[in-house]
Amino acid sequence: MPKILFIYNAKSGTLNSLLDVAHKLISPKTYQCKLCSITHDTFSENEQWKRFRETTKLPLEFLHTDEFEASYKAIETKYPVILIQENEKLREWIPKSEIEKIETTEELIRLIETKTKSMNFSNPD
Repeated sequence: MPKILFIYNAKSGTLNSLLDVAHKLISPKTYQCKLCSITHDTFSENEQWKRFRETTKLPLEFLHTDEFEASYKAIETKYPVILIQENEKLREWIPKSEIEKIETTEELIRLIETKTKSMNFSNPD
């Protein structure tokens, strides 16, 4: 079964998390990760996204850019991005340009559900 990788345009670690929170508080419109803004509130994961993540049967993996680049053979892409890994190959599934158009968590969830249905993901609920 394919795996869905969510690559946030942020670096991992406590200091980077604190800097991200400060950026979201001081200048939210210039924050560089729309995926973070959709799935997280200022201080933590938003409840709607958390429920989706915890209840879906889809294989999801969440990484910061530094974690992704250390663990996977990099592909040419812009962050944030949602990738699909099939047969050890990565490809863009929801590119940055599409993520930038998403306004709500609900829209993101609906897009993921629609795209997985069209790919015949087996998602037994």
